[in-house]
Amino acid sequence: MLFHSQTFVVGFLPLVLLLFYAVAHHRRARQAVLVAASIVFYAWWDVRYVPLLVGLALATWGLARGYLGLIARSPAARWPVALLILGMALNLGALGLFKYADFIGSTFAVLAGARYSPLDLVLPLGISFFVFQKLSYLIDLRRGDRHAYGLLDFSLFVSFFPQLIAGPLVRHNEIIDQFAADPRGPRMWENLSRGGVLFVIGMAKKLAIADTIARNSDRLFDAAIHATPNAAEAWAAAGSYALQIYFDFSGYTDMAVGLALMVGLTLPLNFNAPYRAVSIRDFWRRWHITLSRFLRDYVYIPLGGNRAGEAHRIGNVIATMLIGGLWHGAAWKFVFWGGLHGIGLAVNGAWDRLKLPRMPAPVGWAITLLFVVAAWVPFRAADFPTAFRIFTGMAGVNGIGDVALRDGWLLPVAVALAIIGPTSTEIALGRLRPSRWIAIPAGAALAFLIFLSGGRLHDAFIYFQF
Repeated sequence: MLFHSQTFVVGFLPLVLLLFYAVAHHRRARQAVLVAASIVFYAWWDVRYVPLLVGLALATWGLARGYLGLIARSPAARWPVALLILGMALNLGALGLFKYADFIGSTFAVLAGARYSPLDLVLPLGISFFVFQKLSYLIDLRRGDRHAYGLLDFSLFVSFFPQLIAGPLVRHNEIIDQFAADPRGPRMWENLSRGGVLFVIGMAKKLAIADTIARNSDRLFDAAIHATPNAAEAWAAAGSYALQIYFDFSGYTDMAVGLALMVGLTLPLNFNAPYRAVSIRDFWRRWHITLSRFLRDYVYIPLGGNRAGEAHRIGNVIATMLIGGLWHGAAWKFVFWGGLHGIGLAVNGAWDRLKLPRMPAPVGWAITLLFVVAAWVPFRAADFPTAFRIFTGMAGVNGIGDVALRDGWLLPVAVALAIIGPTSTEIALGRLRPSRWIAIPAGAALAFLIFLSGGRLHDAFIYFQF
């Protein structure tokens, strides 16, 4: 079930909101509604993987409670940490089996010159997200942040349907405390209206912008599988995909944040105009912010961060981004993409530490955007030869040429929205004030988008595959 599908907007969401607010006065009842809705939402994709989602949640919660109980009785004991390690192993084992088994097996087979028979397991949707959420909780427990949660609280934390499939990566201490607040408070109607507007904005980003631009990027990248494009086609492919993935993923995040706000919960910011960044470091402070924080706190800092000299810092940041690339997908092209950004961040950090002259903001912005757009090429391309053909075309080896684009007028509009216009959260959560004059056009826009959704094949969000 996709957020932008008619089934979700017209059927699932109104029913969930109706049931939720019917029992909103009772904490456990309203949480039970959201947990049940989340399981139904996940089962809509493939009911076979519901036991995996529920089983990992129950196992993680049980092991965490066991650890906390043992530590409370014997604070000096060290062996209870084995329970946390077991919890991490279960979660990482599931992630490794479903997502990386074939990747690892085929890689070793190539190195050994052997044949490999793939398992061809279907990747459970959102597994990278809900596994990382549980890992962060277990690691926090090990570090001394010993929050003990009830089963219902923990179940809602790991299964909450707005962020279950593709984030944001929410930490336990960012959301579970919110469960106690009565959503029927003074801000109920404001939360419903602001959340609804943010949801409509996200739906427009996905349906009207990302999916429309995808017609061009998909066609151009598919053509590059067989032939080297000219410069116009290659740059159009790279630029259109950069816009597609931004509006696709930020649109999903807007819808997720809006849905959560409609039930009185605040999810963390995940995008902040990343294509306005003036450095690679600035880009990662703006793009997929919750993943950036996770990689910093649970990978980069444990590796040593910047505490052991410049050479180690460079190695740590590149290793962190290689892991970040692998998290996006079980393929070497994602590792390569992560490595490119790791090198970019290392150069960025070295530049600052050497106290070299700071670039003028427009120059830094242009270099950063060029780097980010170019790095998206191997991320999107079907394989390395296709990426090489795109890069060759971008270099003008096959001539300047021209390119025919469908709905070409939308590209400059999308560029302006990404680089100049206010962010969707600034609009929905800050600048606009709930009123009937906002409700009328927002309702009309939602109706248009519902009809638009019904007239198109539903394209899943790009980050669903990760």
